[in-house]
Amino acid sequence: MVQIKLESQILGANDLIARRNSAHFQENQILAINLMSSPGSGKTTLLERTIDALADSLKMAVIEGDLYTDQDAQRIEKKGVKVVQINTDGTCHLDAGMVERAFKEIAYDGLQLLFVENVGNLVCPAEFNLGEDLRVVLATTTEGNDKITKYPLIFREAQAVVLNKIDLLPYTDFSLEQFQEDVQRINPQARIFMISGRTGQGIDEWTQWLLEEVRYKISTG
Repeated sequence: MVQIKLESQILGANDLIARRNSAHFQENQILAINLMSSPGSGKTTLLERTIDALADSLKMAVIEGDLYTDQDAQRIEKKGVKVVQINTDGTCHLDAGMVERAFKEIAYDGLQLLFVENVGNLVCPAEFNLGEDLRVVLATTTEGNDKITKYPLIFREAQAVVLNKIDLLPYTDFSLEQFQEDVQRINPQARIFMISGRTGQGIDEWTQWLLEEVRYKISTG
């Protein structure tokens, strides 16, 4: 009983800060995206491709979450966007307080799109609201077809599911049909994008959706 109470207190406190983050994003008409996946799925590569595609259209920034290193943040910084690194020192997720503190380091005047690259994990990040507008989960063909059924919560709460490494399909036994069926069964409202971070296949459709979501946020703000 004590453990359940403690968990409720932690999540309750987090939600208070998340609402504050959300209000701040809304006030400044910033679309905030919580990008989640298991380790090695290609979140940083997807961000690099996205920044390249939208650099002339949107002002972007990235909050980069990692356990200990800043290697991914260095990659993003080379793309010319503002990056704030959060090292969790072993914690398996970002929380709303971490995002709030990191966001204060961003010159957000004119900012339109904020990515939060969460810690690589398909369990813990699903529990913590950051105040984001959209949750996006990245999966890969090389991980196999069992991730959605093993970790349903994170996929159930996502507004979009991105399947990466489709260029490797011929070298795997991954089933696109099973993937689509699993997503539709767990989360029929989720948008599905199929991309290759290596070749750039599917990036245009993904970035067009982002543009539409940013414009919608601005028009309804």
